[in-house]
Formats: sequence, structure tokens, C-alpha cells
Amino acid sequence: MELTRRHALAGAAGIAAAPLLPAVPAGAAAPAADRQAPSFYRYKVGDIMVSVVSDGKNVFKLEDAFIPNAKRDDVNAALDKAFMPRDMVTIWFAPLVLNTGGKLVVIDTGNGALAKASSKGANGLFADNFVAAGFDPKNVDMVVISHFHGDHVNGLLTAEGTPAFPNAEVLVPATEWKFWMDDGEMSRAPAGRMQGLFKNNRNIFEAALKKKVTPYEWGKEIAPGLTSVETVGHTPGHTSYVLASGSEKVFIQSDVTNNPDLFATNPGWHAFFDQDADVAEQTRRRVYDMIVAERLQVQGFHYPFPGLGNVVKDGSGYRVVPAPWNPVI
Repeated sequence: MELTRRHALAGAAGIAAAPLLPAVPAGAAAPAADRQAPSFYRYKVGDIMVSVVSDGKNVFKLEDAFIPNAKRDDVNAALDKAFMPRDMVTIWFAPLVLNTGGKLVVIDTGNGALAKASSKGANGLFADNFVAAGFDPKNVDMVVISHFHGDHVNGLLTAEGTPAFPNAEVLVPATEWKFWMDDGEMSRAPAGRMQGLFKNNRNIFEAALKKKVTPYEWGKEIAPGLTSVETVGHTPGHTSYVLASGSEKVFIQSDVTNNPDLFATNPGWHAFFDQDADVAEQTRRRVYDMIVAERLQVQGFHYPFPGLGNVVKDGSGYRVVPAPWNPVI
């Protein structure tokens, strides 16, 4: 320690004794930037190329109703622990693009082009980032939808209301389709958010897409290497996936959890977005116990971008360990 301190003091003395250089104005000031570079990240699962394409994020004030069965002080403590602002909630959005070698497959589509304007560029970025990643919407073979919330289905349409992927087959969970297309369920929906969801889904799937969808069942390989998994609770037909190629697997969780620093850490907390909160909690615990036991990597739609990580048991909850960034695919 004495040697280090002596060297430090000698260095400081040398700097003090050095002649001052004349101040020279900067020759070229860098332009101010207020946007990130287009955000996408690639990795491989066996022979399948996965591109995580960011749709941006949403930040909003924490309301007591957001996690109705948790105390506000406890939620803020969880935010503090994650080095996130108190009384604010951050949610990221990360649709996927799979290149299986024979098919180009999109999984979920983000908040849609109209959200880009309404959020002032904070989200609704999937379409732009999709093109920046080198993809052409006309070349998409399949669009797989996990559930019918706006941040997953709105990107099925362009800002003009036309199909965003004009040549793609749109695959939807059969149970999810049945619920949202049921006139009786729509008539019984509470006013407010639920009625808005029904209206939005009818606009997308009936008015725009003319019901040209392919319903799929759980436990089936619905695209090359992609098997659907029942994970209900968040919505009646909420679906996750196992992506497998060769000896490698990734669990694509969709919305089993929202922000993991809140809902993986505290799996008993009930998110405002969960349609059946008790069932969603049971699903969350069942799925995360399975992920831990099988040491599966997880791709989270609402994880911090790019959303790939591992899960470990941590006390009564779980902790997501982000996968190391890799410049080589």
C-alpha cells in the first residue's frame, strides 16, 4: 500500500509541475444524439438463428393497483434492490425472429406502428428495427402469436391498418382465439381495459385480417423446432414455447412474468395485467421450478433487452441471470 501511495503522490506532483497547455477549442463537436442505434441481438439455438428485435420500452408511474396484493413500500424496496427508480415501472418489449433455414418466423409483433408516435419513440420500434436487422416483412413465412394483448398483436398491422406481414400465415393459440372471438365473453367483459382489449382484437383479427388465422393446440410443433406450451393465467390461452435444435433448447416464456425484478423475485405478486392472477401465479411457480431444474435458458419478452438469461432459485423467489453478451454468433 505504501509503494502505491508513494507512486500516486509522485505522479500528482509531476502533473502539478508540468506547464499548462494553452486551451484549444474543440475542432469538431459531436452532434447531440437522443436515440440508440437500431436494437437487435442474435444468437443460435442449434441450427436456428434467433434475432431478438427490440420494440422499445414503456415507463410509467407505479400505482397501487399495478400489484394489488403487495405493499407499495415492498415494491419500492424491490425497485431499489434492482437499482431502478422508485415509484416508476419499466417494461421492455422484445419480439423474436427465427430463421430455421427453411422458414422465417416472427414470434409476437410488439406495440405497433401507431405506438411509436404516441410514445414519442419509446416503443413501437419493432418494424423499424426489423428492417434494420436485415429482414423484409414480405419474406416472413409465419407469425406466431402467444396471446392477444396489444403489445403482442398490434404489430400485425401497419400504421395504415394493412397486414404488416402480407405473405405470412398467422398462427394463434386455439384457446386464446376462442375466448377473444366469443361474443358472449365480449358482452360480459367489464368496462374499461377488458372491453378495450376485445375491441382491439376484433379490429385486428376480424376487420383487418378477416379471420385469416391458423389456430394451434398446445404440445405441438407449430413451426420448425418450436413447440407450444400451455402457460395460462395471464390470459385464458397464454402460450410459451420450447425452441429446440440439436442438443440445445431455449424456453421462450412470453409473459409468464412481467418485469423480472418484480415478478420473478416475488412470484406471489399479482400483476394488474394478469387476467386470472391466482392461476398466473401457479403457472409462474410451476414454469420457473421447471426451468431451474432443467437449467434451461429463458427468453423473456419483458426482460431487460435482449432478454436472454438463466434462472436460479433465490430464497422464496427466483433470480434471472442475464446471459453474457457475445459478439460472435
